[in-house]
Amino acid sequence: MRLVQHEHDALDLRTTPVHLGRGSTAKAVVGFAWDPEVLRAYSAAVAADGADGRMVMIFDGDGPGDHWESHPAGDELVVCLSGSVTVTRDVDGRLDRVRLGPGEATVNPAGVWHAVDMEGPASILSVTAALGTDHRPRTGTRPTERAGAPGPEESP
Repeated sequence: MRLVQHEHDALDLRTTPVHLGRGSTAKAVVGFAWDPEVLRAYSAAVAADGADGRMVMIFDGDGPGDHWESHPAGDELVVCLSGSVTVTRDVDGRLDRVRLGPGEATVNPAGVWHAVDMEGPASILSVTAALGTDHRPRTGTRPTERAGAPGPEESP
């Protein structure tokens, strides 16, 4: 994994996210993978950005999400690019659902557990606080209804 500023080739945000950092920098995250070693390397490479760092990525899917996540360092913007998605948030013990169609967006507040369900083939773009993201398996209807330990702290 390496950060590349001023990448001249087109980027596929599905496989190569972009890190937005302090000083209005934008760097391609070349060689990104949802692998613990790569996530640790990414976290170390962007640590100087602290809570100001953001990861921009596109996700494609079809069906319910398999995890809850929370971003304690900042808000997350979720934009539906195609299809239909439902974002479910656990706000003070109450489930809050927002349905999005193409071009619609919602903001997941910092520290709020949330999950994304894609209804049929769908794509979303997320702009996520890169520091301290936590994942939990989606084994119940709430993030506190879970088995096992939380995911890696450093994963975006």
